[in-house]
Amino acid sequence: MAEPAIDVTENNKETKRHKSIKHYSSSHRILLVGEGDFSFSASLARAFGSACNMVATSFDSAGELLMKHPTAKPNLKLLMELGCIVLNDIDCHTMNEHPNLKETKFDRIVFNFPHAVLYFPESKREQINLHKDLVKGFFKSASSMLTSNGEVHVTHKTTQPYSFWGLEDLAKDVGLTLLEKSAFKKWDYPGYNQKRAYGRKCNRGFRVGECATFKFVLSVDDSELNGYQPHCAFM
Repeated sequence: MAEPAIDVTENNKETKRHKSIKHYSSSHRILLVGEGDFSFSASLARAFGSACNMVATSFDSAGELLMKHPTAKPNLKLLMELGCIVLNDIDCHTMNEHPNLKETKFDRIVFNFPHAVLYFPESKREQINLHKDLVKGFFKSASSMLTSNGEVHVTHKTTQPYSFWGLEDLAKDVGLTLLEKSAFKKWDYPGYNQKRAYGRKCNRGFRVGECATFKFVLSVDDSELNGYQPHCAFM
């Protein structure tokens, strides 16, 4: 039987509604990176009934975003009504230096289906290297923005040629360790519509196929400095 989308827990004899959707809770401070039409952010916000714990970002400027993704308009309206901080022109390689982000630590940093500009066929080594550079720069920036028990999540296709990106090795190079790989099901996030990032068809979706959410944490040597306790899977 599928787990309910919303969980309610009790804490210290006081009923506190901590709402959750799949891997994310209203108690988490969440940074969403590289949003397309902000439908993933909006899905979380609807599940929580609030977006005050969320920062949702786009690589595009505000004008470029609405030209590429006109479907973003209602999602942005909902996010702002629910208290989300929305930021445009955010480069995932330098986001840790952004004046609105550099002083904040996050419990979850999420990048769904990262993808570099397509200059070559997906299977060509040159294009794979572009993708790897994009993701490694994201990992490096995100690793400095985590709380001690925080997680970096990347949802990614697991079939070839996408499996050649080597996410675990890219993360390891910047001090992150794989905690868990969880199968991704789009229907777990009602209203989410993954979008292409570039080209004439950029507001169209793409086939998800076999994919997973890769969850990374600070490597043990780095985490011990912050009092991090490893997940039981490593004990």
